[in-house]
Amino acid sequence: MELNNGNCDSDDDTPRLSSEAMAALRQFLSEQTQTHVDADSVSLVSEDWRLSQFWYDPQTAETVSKEVLTLCDSSDSLVRVACVACPTLYAYLKKIDPNVSLQLLEYDKRFEQYGSDFTFYDYNQPEELPPELKHAFQVVVADPPYLSKECLEKVAQTISFLARPGESFLLLLTGEVQRERAAELLGMHPCCFRPQHSNKLGNEFRLFTNYDPGTRLGGWDKQL
Repeated sequence: MELNNGNCDSDDDTPRLSSEAMAALRQFLSEQTQTHVDADSVSLVSEDWRLSQFWYDPQTAETVSKEVLTLCDSSDSLVRVACVACPTLYAYLKKIDPNVSLQLLEYDKRFEQYGSDFTFYDYNQPEELPPELKHAFQVVVADPPYLSKECLEKVAQTISFLARPGESFLLLLTGEVQRERAAELLGMHPCCFRPQHSNKLGNEFRLFTNYDPGTRLGGWDKQL
């Protein structure tokens, strides 16, 4: 923006933004101060694109939450759920059932507000986690922050660290491009249900599971 060099006390010389720039500034400030997805949804901090954060839209968050709670209800004992890099899901689960046993593993320390439910997690250090979390969860849901092979391989290590061997339900939300790697690394297959985000993304996202959901989530997508 070019500034005039005249008297700074003059109203005519006061720097002004164009109407387009003002509109962009208002939108930016609104996004930075937004603390919820929508009025009927749950409270969330604003997305930080530098951390590759993209919150699920309400339908996706509710659908996945209901699936997780269905899995919890299928057991006669207390089921522990790990949410790996998916704070939207954590927030919705807590809203729907405040008594569900949850652990959020997340890099963004703003989520320390969740107290003992929060564990700092850096996918580059996939197993640098508290020892009491090892093989402690019957349900593990993960949403790797990046669509790279390396990221999924490391998150897969984390999932294996957290899950109870041979008796855990695994859910993975990531891009369609990871279909073969999800099957190879974790024995997971895509469901017909298609996750969506509040801010539309260019990449096609899928929900993968290591178990056959039957008619839920649209069932497994049998198409090759």
